[in-house]
Amino acid sequence: MHSPLSPFAPLKPRTDVVAWSVLTDVKTRIQNRRIVPVYPAAVTALDQKTIRLQGFMMPLGPGEQQRHFLLASVPLTCAFCTPGGPESMVEVRTVKPVQYSQAAVVVEGKFHVLQNDPAGLYYRFTEAAGVK
Repeated sequence: MHSPLSPFAPLKPRTDVVAWSVLTDVKTRIQNRRIVPVYPAAVTALDQKTIRLQGFMMPLGPGEQQRHFLLASVPLTCAFCTPGGPESMVEVRTVKPVQYSQAAVVVEGKFHVLQNDPAGLYYRFTEAAGVK
């Protein structure tokens, strides 16, 4: 959810991207003393598909060019805080570096719905590219 206190404007709706409301509609349950995601059919239908998603970059390394980053549904407001839970972030691995931006970006790639990810992530893009 976008905080009204954020200095950044919320994402403008687009018809060419998957809406974050689809990805964040995940429930959880306890299984073997772990919290595991329970994905709705709309999310599992996206697995292994090429999709577009709009969001805000969270770099995982230094530099203006990023090949591995998180894409979040809301912008960072603190360098040490995540802007939401795992349902509101997607790990992105690009083929070519993407220019870092504090503004919203669109990424297209092969989307993976993760089961039992060791890092606790729910989603990942591979073979991704920035979209103009």
